[in-house]
Amino acid sequence: MVKYNCLNPIAACGLDLFTEGFEKTENFEEADAVLVRSAAMHDLELSDNLKAIARAGAGVNNIPLDKCAEKGIVVFNTPGANANGVKELVVAGMLLASRDVVGGINWVQTVKDDETVAKLVEKGKGKFAGSEIQGKKLGVIGLGAIGVLVANAANRLGMEVYGCDPYISVDSAWNLSRDVKHVKDREEIFRECDYITVHVPLLDDTKEMINKDTIAMMKDGVIILNFARDLLVNDDDMKAALESGKVRKYVTDFPNAKTAGMEGVIAIPHLGASTAESEDNCAMMAVKEIIDYIENGNIVNSVNYPKLNVGICTTAGRIAINHRNIPNMLTQFTKVLSDAGINIENMTTKSRDAYAYTVIDTSSAMNQSIADTITAIEGVFKTRIIK
Repeated sequence: MVKYNCLNPIAACGLDLFTEGFEKTENFEEADAVLVRSAAMHDLELSDNLKAIARAGAGVNNIPLDKCAEKGIVVFNTPGANANGVKELVVAGMLLASRDVVGGINWVQTVKDDETVAKLVEKGKGKFAGSEIQGKKLGVIGLGAIGVLVANAANRLGMEVYGCDPYISVDSAWNLSRDVKHVKDREEIFRECDYITVHVPLLDDTKEMINKDTIAMMKDGVIILNFARDLLVNDDDMKAALESGKVRKYVTDFPNAKTAGMEGVIAIPHLGASTAESEDNCAMMAVKEIIDYIENGNIVNSVNYPKLNVGICTTAGRIAINHRNIPNMLTQFTKVLSDAGINIENMTTKSRDAYAYTVIDTSSAMNQSIADTITAIEGVFKTRIIK
């Protein structure tokens, strides 16, 4: 029986997908697989039982990826499962900033008890008139699952959309509207666009990518939206830009001690993926990833191991090996099997940076003695008998 543990509440529609071979446990230490949303895992002791962690969401900052990889624990996330929820909030944020809807609503609350409120509204509404987004230029930095949806939605709303992503996937490229102008570098977006929205991971290259130097390239009165990661924007530089009027509004889904009360900021309490539909989609994808990995050895959407999909095993045996990406590993694996008189039907291996993953289908069923011998090879983290 495979035991799974939930560190956070996971939607029932996802957990219901587990087959009879899986059993829920409240004991983290005995779990073979773990489902998590925002719970911090960096200080947790990871047992040798643990084989997989699935994050019901995209960000994995709460999970120690290298520590997991060194123990042969594959970490999954659920890219795209919450993309529509984030897209809708980005569009809403753009409209809120353009029309100063928040400012207008707050002002109405200051006059709501006045008997002449209707006249006051007619007289004072000009302060919140704002502008329309149709015909304006939107720059989308990062054309992953969310960025593509935002770009396409803005295009349908009549905006002139620029997109930038040097690493755009084939799937994203196919899904992107042909009307979106694909530019080669971020600087063109900084110079040309009235609205800029960022949808990139937090890397050395993207940390504080919105700063005083890049803001200086932008149009006066630009509106900036950040529904990706807090640290993509330098808060002090943003404050100065808002005070000078260089930036008209900054919309962020990541309030912090500096931005929460900053003038000109629309701070949303991290609601991007906080919809019932997004949570359901993330839960179902996370559970499917765990089932496929445990039952078949396939890896899809891992953030610390390579993608490898060899389908359902149709041979007598299958073994899966998590190991370092170093020379001579495959030769040692095949020698162990050869010495045991086992014929290899198929062997697939993939690598990702320092780590690699190998799945071997054999003409004979595997046994624990063979698995233990392979695990004893220097550089092997974990060996699992799939069949």
